[in-house]
Amino acid sequence: MPPLPKRKLSKGRRDRRRAHDALDARELVTCTNCGERHLAHRMCPSCGHYAGREVVEIKKD
Repeated sequence: MPPLPKRKLSKGRRDRRRAHDALDARELVTCTNCGERHLAHRMCPSCGHYAGREVVEIKKD
């Protein structure tokens, strides 16, 4: 048989262990070129700029 816990973990001890498991909201930054919000350290999906230069040409409809 596998080893089993000798005593029941209290709810407080269990919840303290799980305190760091919650997901945080993703941080958004403002694009310096168009002003749209996008994920940090990634190119802007609306204009294709990253770090002040155009890295992907986005076709306008």
